[in-house]
Amino acid sequence: MKIKLILGALLLCTTLFAQKTFQNPLLPSGADPYSTYQNGYYYYTHTLGNKLMLWKTKNLADLKNAESKLIWTPPAGTSWSKEIWAPEFHFINNKWYAYFAADNGENKNHRMYVLENTSSDPFKGTWEFKGKIAADPDRWAIDGDVFTYKNQLYMIWAGWEGDVNVQQNIYIAKMSNPWTIDGGRVLISEPTYTWEKQGDLNDPNNPPHVNVNEGPQFLQHGEDVFIVFSSSGCWTDFYNLGLLRLNGTDPMKPQAWKKNPEPILSKSETNSVYAPGHNSFFKSPNGKEDWILFHANDNPGEGCGTKRSPRMQKIEWNNDGTPKLGVPVSNKQILQIPSE
Repeated sequence: MKIKLILGALLLCTTLFAQKTFQNPLLPSGADPYSTYQNGYYYYTHTLGNKLMLWKTKNLADLKNAESKLIWTPPAGTSWSKEIWAPEFHFINNKWYAYFAADNGENKNHRMYVLENTSSDPFKGTWEFKGKIAADPDRWAIDGDVFTYKNQLYMIWAGWEGDVNVQQNIYIAKMSNPWTIDGGRVLISEPTYTWEKQGDLNDPNNPPHVNVNEGPQFLQHGEDVFIVFSSSGCWTDFYNLGLLRLNGTDPMKPQAWKKNPEPILSKSETNSVYAPGHNSFFKSPNGKEDWILFHANDNPGEGCGTKRSPRMQKIEWNNDGTPKLGVPVSNKQILQIPSE
């Protein structure tokens, strides 16, 4: 009897410990991870290419057991039927919006699109296709992120300067509502440092450029405002995260954005984490901790395919107010779940 009691107690302790800890990755596969917190639940999504899926959970560390739902499948034969990338779900003005990039099968035609759901629960109601979100000029666009700053709604995204794939820049524009850009776009970042230009120009299977800024994500900590972005070719192990910091209060002024001279998250060969990038941010359930979601590969040379998996780790803050991400943690490391 005593042995059974001891074993039962050990099993209970092990279960409780497991509930309070986790290890990366969160799922076997999932590029471009994004989550938002609403009414006590985290709503998570990632790139699937041909549809929009949403996961619902109280604990992102337990994403593998989360409830999921198919939100939308595109109709065939349209400009937004294929290559659905980097979806994001946002709750704005008491409505849900799903933002994503899509094309007709040709990458040069990628643009941003949005769906709307008037239900307070994104697993209920109807998702209505609102259309394309385009700036002036209407150019190639992916990786849209929306945010509100000083009561103004903005969109940031990765785009081309012209109609030819020379390099990917980051643009910003004001929005008059969650599905309409108001006015023109403003260039706020383009690849300038060596760590933003890593790639293999001799590989015929990859794009003919290595100058990449993409996946911009808004981050605010107190009065400090940042955009964290991905750079270099995602098909390389050198894919990483860079940082822009807003100096002043007008994000539409290009000169107000100062780029950190070094990346803030890069590969760790020691921890077997390669090509960390395309991130998003979330707070712990108690609102006291800041966390980052990002995808990465477990082995070198795995590129932009389905082996990219979502991971998360806690953010610290430097004395100058900038985020301190450290290094991507090993899959073997046991981490505490976000504070409840």
